[in-house]
Amino acid sequence: MVIRIILAAFGVLELLFPRQITDYVMDVTTVGETTHEFKPWVYQIARLEGIAFILIAVRLGNNREEDS
Repeated sequence: MVIRIILAAFGVLELLFPRQITDYVMDVTTVGETTHEFKPWVYQIARLEGIAFILIAVRLGNNREEDS
């Protein structure tokens, strides 16, 4: 259940704020000069990833209900 909540929350954040999430992750994971510029499609892929996380969280929730 915890993983489902984390996936759903991160999915919503990534769906609503793809630019901020992507820029933050790049700042955390890179060292040295932090001047990076992404192509516009990178943020669209981040939105799709957010939708995928939400769908996975919903699917995990549905599977738990069916098992009960």
